[in-house]
Amino acid sequence: MEVAVTLRFLFLLLVFSTKFVSANTYIVGAQNIEYYPHYDFAAKDDKGLGWAILQAFSEHSGHKFVYLSMPVRRLQMEMLKGNVDFVYPDSPRWYNQITKADEKIFSAPITATLSVTLVKPPLESNGVDSVKHLAVPFGFTPVEWQQRIDDKLTQITAVEDVYTGLSLLNTGRIDAIDIEYHVSQAVLERNPTLGEFAIDVTLPHNIVNFQLSTIHHSTLINELNSFLSENTSLINAIKRQYKIEDGTQVIESFRKQQDVRQEDIWSPL
Repeated sequence: MEVAVTLRFLFLLLVFSTKFVSANTYIVGAQNIEYYPHYDFAAKDDKGLGWAILQAFSEHSGHKFVYLSMPVRRLQMEMLKGNVDFVYPDSPRWYNQITKADEKIFSAPITATLSVTLVKPPLESNGVDSVKHLAVPFGFTPVEWQQRIDDKLTQITAVEDVYTGLSLLNTGRIDAIDIEYHVSQAVLERNPTLGEFAIDVTLPHNIVNFQLSTIHHSTLINELNSFLSENTSLINAIKRQYKIEDGTQVIESFRKQQDVRQEDIWSPL
């Protein structure tokens, strides 16, 4: 698999170094993680919400994007080397050892994700102390749980995919899973017999923006930002197509269902 990815990468570098490529064709380095409906850049056709919005911008602006899927840790290095022009998704809140946030230019949010703690009903949560064993998709860091992990109060199980994590939760082998809400719903829609799960609003959850980053192409970022701000109806229609809900409204809906007092909703220290 790594050889195939490397060969594909070298082939694209060769292609895009030729005179036949127009000046407004760019390579977007993308995480090679199946995170649908937000993104799945290894997919042949529908690559998810982020891709759909960037494609809409492409049609509007005339810029062309080629998406190169690669491991998360490699993305920033390839952008630093100049082998890719942009990285998606990215966020100034994310830490990596290769590039610093103040060295990059970030777009406005392309979409907002809802990171939640899913549990299996019935809910009998006593707050974070009730979670001794937490599943996390491989490659992701459960930031809001880090202190408990460091204090050895919560044990982490990294899972290869969301389906595996939900299966472990359904069988009681873990207490909860730290996951993006819409990603979990997409998996459950494809696997309706997997089980019933709910957001425990007394446990960590957070809204995180996905942005496009670059080191050199500030002009295009400005163009993208203008497109996003001037075409909100189109952007919202694309989000509805991918069943993306407002994160704040999702949390409030679960709070009411669970009859949780406003002051008991989890909030970071």
